[in-house]
Amino acid sequence: MKFYAVTGDEAPRYTGNLNAGHKWGLPGVDWSHPCPTCRLGGALGGLHYPCVDISVLSEREKFHEPEPVPYEEFVRLRELVRPLAPTWAMLEPGAAFGPVEGSGLGYFGQLFMQNPWTLYVRREALEHLHAAGIRRLQGCPVKVRFRQKNHPDLLELQLELHGQFHPECIPPTHKPPCPTCGSHQNPLPKKFWLDASSLPQGVDVFRFRDAPGFIFASERLVEAVKRLELDGVVFREAEIR
Repeated sequence: MKFYAVTGDEAPRYTGNLNAGHKWGLPGVDWSHPCPTCRLGGALGGLHYPCVDISVLSEREKFHEPEPVPYEEFVRLRELVRPLAPTWAMLEPGAAFGPVEGSGLGYFGQLFMQNPWTLYVRREALEHLHAAGIRRLQGCPVKVRFRQKNHPDLLELQLELHGQFHPECIPPTHKPPCPTCGSHQNPLPKKFWLDASSLPQGVDVFRFRDAPGFIFASERLVEAVKRLELDGVVFREAEIR
C-alpha cells in the first residue's frame, strides 16, 4: 500500500485561522533539575490528545499553562495522566490534552491544517469518511468561538502514532533514545524514507512515531478524499523501503 504525507492546501481561498490552544498539557522539564541520565528531559512536538479529558484529576490545574518542573515531578504528573490516555500514547513534556479552545475566523476546507502537526475535519466530512469505510478516525469537537455566522463544525483528529525511519536513512552518529526519559538528541534526517515494516495496515491516517510533527495517510484515505471531493489538504506520496 502507498502512503502519503499530508500538508495544508495553501491556495489563497483558504483563509481559516484558529487563535486557539489545548486546555491542558504536560509541563516541560526544568533545566536545573533535568533527567538524571541524559541531563535533558525529553520533548517532542505534535503530541496532541484532544479526546483525553483530565478534568477528573484533582490536580488538573497543574496541567493548565504549566511551568517547567523538576524531572521527578514531571514523572509524577505524567503517571497521573497515563490511565486516561490511549495505550499507544507518547507522554512527553509538552504533550497537549483536551479540546482546542479560543477563537476562529475565515474560510476552512472540509479538511484543515492549522499547522503541519494538527489535522481538523468538518463533522460532515468525517461522517462521509466513516461511511466510506475509513477506519479508526476519532475526532474531538473544538471549543472555538467563530467570528462569522456560517462557521464550520470542526473536530480535531486524535491521531495514533505509527511508523519509523528506514535504517538506511539514519546516520552512523545517531544516538539511541535515553533509557530513562526517552529523550532523542538527534536532528531529523535531511532526506528520509519510511520503513515499510513499521507502517500500519489498519489505520488510515496517523502521526509518524519517530517524528510526530509529520502526518501520513493511507492510499485508502487519499482515494476516499478524492472520491468525496473533500478539500483543504494536499497529499504527497512518501518514499517507502
